[in-house]
Amino acid sequence: MEAGAPVAAPKLQAAMRSLWHEHVVHTREYALAVHAHDATKTKAAEDAVVANARAIAEAVGGFYGKAAGDQMFTLLAGHWGGVKALTNADNTHDAVGQAAALKALSVNGAEIAKFLAAANPNLPEPTVASLLAGHVAHHSAQIQEIMAGDMKTEATTWTAMQQHMDVIADALAGAIAKQFPAKAA
Repeated sequence: MEAGAPVAAPKLQAAMRSLWHEHVVHTREYALAVHAHDATKTKAAEDAVVANARAIAEAVGGFYGKAAGDQMFTLLAGHWGGVKALTNADNTHDAVGQAAALKALSVNGAEIAKFLAAANPNLPEPTVASLLAGHVAHHSAQIQEIMAGDMKTEATTWTAMQQHMDVIADALAGAIAKQFPAKAA
């Protein structure tokens, strides 16, 4: 979306941005809590990630039906499982676990891209896959930086990650608004 271009569904865009930002806020909170060895905060962040995934899935289901919302939740649960595994593997310096988690995240990203492209012709699968690959790269960099205690570099990654969430949210909101102009606000 070009800067200054009119937004087809500003409420939908704002809702999508909020939901996707919450995802990265809570996954970041999880990584920080794991690094700090704070079991209470780790559990709270994990619960928040799952609740956010359910909210994203419900938003999708609001346009595509309950079955699609349930499928989106399953896919987002897979994404969270990969992020959680990557965080835990990075925390323990488990290179095999890191590689397995990144592979799982790549496969999951392709599954999400395929699902969204099948649901909405305005979301080309290669475009969505590329957006999700960038998202996973941000997760990976951020987790490594947090585990290394490099909060200066993480601050730069965090800014880029939040901006990328706007790109993903805007792509989804724009495609949904184009597909359902009477339903999207």
